[in-house]
Amino acid sequence: MSDRPTTAVVLGGSLAGMLTAQALTSFADRVTVVERDALPEGPEPRRGLPQARHVHQLWSGGARALEELLPGVTRRLRAAGAHRLPVTTDMVGLSPYGWFRRWAESHHMILCSRDLLDATVRAQVLADERIEVVERAEALGLTGTAAAVAGVRIRTHEGAEDVLTADLVVDATGRGSRTPRWLAGLGLPAPQRREVDSGIAYASRLYRAPERARDGFPVVSLQPDPRTGEPGRGGVLLPVENGRWIVTLYGSRGAEPTADADDFARYAREELRHPVIAELLAEAEPLSEVTVTRTTANRRHFYERMPAWPENFVALGDAVCALNPVYGHGMSVSAQSALALREVIRRQGGLGTPGLSRHLQKAVGRTVRTAWDLAIGADVFYPGATESGPTLRDRVLSAYVGRLLYTATGNGRIARRVTDVTSLERGPEVLLAPSMLIAAAVGPLKPALSAPPLTVEERKAAGGL
Repeated sequence: MSDRPTTAVVLGGSLAGMLTAQALTSFADRVTVVERDALPEGPEPRRGLPQARHVHQLWSGGARALEELLPGVTRRLRAAGAHRLPVTTDMVGLSPYGWFRRWAESHHMILCSRDLLDATVRAQVLADERIEVVERAEALGLTGTAAAVAGVRIRTHEGAEDVLTADLVVDATGRGSRTPRWLAGLGLPAPQRREVDSGIAYASRLYRAPERARDGFPVVSLQPDPRTGEPGRGGVLLPVENGRWIVTLYGSRGAEPTADADDFARYAREELRHPVIAELLAEAEPLSEVTVTRTTANRRHFYERMPAWPENFVALGDAVCALNPVYGHGMSVSAQSALALREVIRRQGGLGTPGLSRHLQKAVGRTVRTAWDLAIGADVFYPGATESGPTLRDRVLSAYVGRLLYTATGNGRIARRVTDVTSLERGPEVLLAPSMLIAAAVGPLKPALSAPPLTVEERKAAGGL
């Protein structure tokens, strides 16, 4: 045994990085977070997180993991204005197979701006004196060998280079991760990788909701129908703190929304499968310009399959599995991965245990699996999403899930089981139970809805539409 303090370095100070730093305080005497940006003091935008301008939701599977890592954080978010939305009670959703009914609550979402979520988490994490942040610093590469990582080389904002030694280095740098290059520099082979790029572009705008619709208004989500063979078009209206709505419109190749404010309203009215979002915005006040993002590809590195993996290193979050944001799973997966990291380290006996990093990387691979399958199960059918098109497995799974979604439009029990999976509370195996197979064969038990299931009170609150 050594009296040397144990240390960990987390690369990336966004949500995944902060939650990982929190998880590591159970095992490391010192945790250093290396972040390229200067982190804001409160809920403010930052350059390295442009996707914060679009809709974000924390499904209940992620919310539970977040609360386990940071007890009391949900209460703090609610006190700051975040909404707890019951699913599917307060959801107005148009699926490719028709309008979903608003069944009794089975799960929930936490809704707020990404800036508020990050600031609340960051404040609670950094209150721990064992965690320090090196801001405006860039990670250059790993030190050590193919057998074991010893630390990381960084460059500060002043241009000076330094080496941070660590008992564990975690890559939580997101979509821009350089882990494949760093591993190659240690002499390790390239990991298996798959990318499914639907070509979807996002355009988002912030609104002040009509006064009577500023509290308790449902989420409104209009999904495209990929069966048409046409470019997909969709939209989401999400209530957030301070009586505001974030509205994100999206379209695949050939139907991308623009940054033009006038075209934003036109797109919502004319391009989506139903004009309800445009109708709701008629009495809302725009508070921002339109922000457009085009980096939405699903990309996964199968690090858990590599024949060799170095000790003292793990990657998680978007550095392992970057997801199309439309499905709202990225933050939940990050929280579940950080929680899994804590549990595996505890079970294996602490930092420095032989083989720990391999166990950690396999655990991360398990936490991303459901969200990955859900995302590519839809996106792989967009033209040009992959070089070879959907695989046979993709087609079989899509046909079955499509039948379940169709059944869920008129069967509350099936809707709840599907939501078990989409909320990341349970794995997709629950959808293969014999009772699910029978229900899928029978189909919906109630007739299809012909209009958005908004209540009379909600319509009046939004301006009497």
